[in-house]
Amino acid sequence: MPWAVLLGLLAALLLLLLLTRRRTRRPGEPPLDRGSIPWLGHALEFGRDAASFLTRMKEKHGDIFTVLVGGRYVTVLLDPHSYDSVVWEARTKLDFHAYAIFLMERIFDVQLPHYSPSDEKARMKPTLLHRDLQALTEAMDTNLRTVLLGDATEAGDGWHEMGLLDFSYNFLLRAGYLTQYGVEALPRTPQSQAQDRAHSADVFHTFRQLDLLLPKLARGSLSVGDKDRVSRVKGHLWKLLSPTNLATRAHRSTWLESYLLHLQEMGVSEEMQARALVLQLWATQGNMGPATFWLLLFLLKQPEALAAVREELEGMLRSAEQPVSQMTAIPQKVLDSMPVLDSVLSESLRLTAAPFITREVVVDLALPLADGREFSLRRGDRLLLFPFLSPQKDPDIYTDPEKFQYDRFLNADGTEKKDFYKDGKRLKNYNMPWGAGLNQCLGRSYAINSIKQFMVLVLMHLDLELVSPEAEIPEFDLSRYGFGLMQPEHDVPIRYRVRP
Repeated sequence: MPWAVLLGLLAALLLLLLLTRRRTRRPGEPPLDRGSIPWLGHALEFGRDAASFLTRMKEKHGDIFTVLVGGRYVTVLLDPHSYDSVVWEARTKLDFHAYAIFLMERIFDVQLPHYSPSDEKARMKPTLLHRDLQALTEAMDTNLRTVLLGDATEAGDGWHEMGLLDFSYNFLLRAGYLTQYGVEALPRTPQSQAQDRAHSADVFHTFRQLDLLLPKLARGSLSVGDKDRVSRVKGHLWKLLSPTNLATRAHRSTWLESYLLHLQEMGVSEEMQARALVLQLWATQGNMGPATFWLLLFLLKQPEALAAVREELEGMLRSAEQPVSQMTAIPQKVLDSMPVLDSVLSESLRLTAAPFITREVVVDLALPLADGREFSLRRGDRLLLFPFLSPQKDPDIYTDPEKFQYDRFLNADGTEKKDFYKDGKRLKNYNMPWGAGLNQCLGRSYAINSIKQFMVLVLMHLDLELVSPEAEIPEFDLSRYGFGLMQPEHDVPIRYRVRP
């Protein structure tokens, strides 16, 4: 028996070796790097630290190359001048649906009949623009005040300590949940607002347990204990966000009403609707908290930048139509007239947004690059863009690209800077935290408004400081590459209090 097992293993290894090694680079294809491990190729190095691995491959092969990762051949393109050739290509050639469906099913257990991400986006797009965007922004302002200022007031006078990531993620996700999924009752009373705070806190703390395990879920590397925990957490979230429970909530967003109608028209069961709503909670709210964590941390670590943002805000509030003490909402005019804060946010996102833009190669095709070169791609391979490396961390585009420079996206006259160059040519895609082309984030304007509202409320009403100002900025949690905004490997303690 041992000999039979050994022979079987040897045969399997030989088969993997043959399957892996028989692929050779054809004329016109990108440089091919299979790595040294049959079938796995570079999977271990890619999974350990994607940014470092892809940087090494770029130094070795240039800005386009193909690598073997866990049995899949992935062509990586790192020339931002050429990204439009990918992000605007028809899905009959380069398809992003298959990968989206794979992650949707593996992470969130969601299976939708005849699912089309492009049809869903077309259906949901109107609910995030124009009047609906204004309604979301106004509701978000109210709900941020309920959870942020309400919790701070309940905590009482004096300083209170917590982690900065928990602070940012907690309040933004809770307010976003109330904004999109509805509140306890209208008109609002102190009692209903207290219920909103308690209910949204339950949603956040449960969601956060799932969020921490997303990388393992995506890679299929959960331990037995993790699987049990994920099962319990998902079950609780599905109950909290079930259509039956949400039916009693007031002031539900047009987005939610439209999305539920879309699911019902597809014939999706209530159980699967709940799963889809958990997925959408992550998709719409999961990056705003981490984004604001980095923004606040960079400001707290750089007093000059924080002073510039405060000065801008104070100037805007002085010119507002009513005094701060009488404001029940932050005017959209104020949110739209803060170029310094806009620059700080853009710079923070440049340093920390690390999504993968992925396409499945549906047919053999020729990919034209901006410099006139053309490369052949094989059907069945995967195509990957990683804007975190280029353009966002490219030293040919940004001076000292690893350094936070709060006014990097400001012209000398204080207007937004949009002119960035690589190889002497102006870039269209110079900062891509929201994606680009056909898969650009639909909720971008809502997310930006929400982050800025949170920042304005914090600066207006709270004192905030680092517990250890001399501590280094934490490294990234390297398992989060590809999920959008990076999260820190550990939280940063802060103190906050309601301003006297």
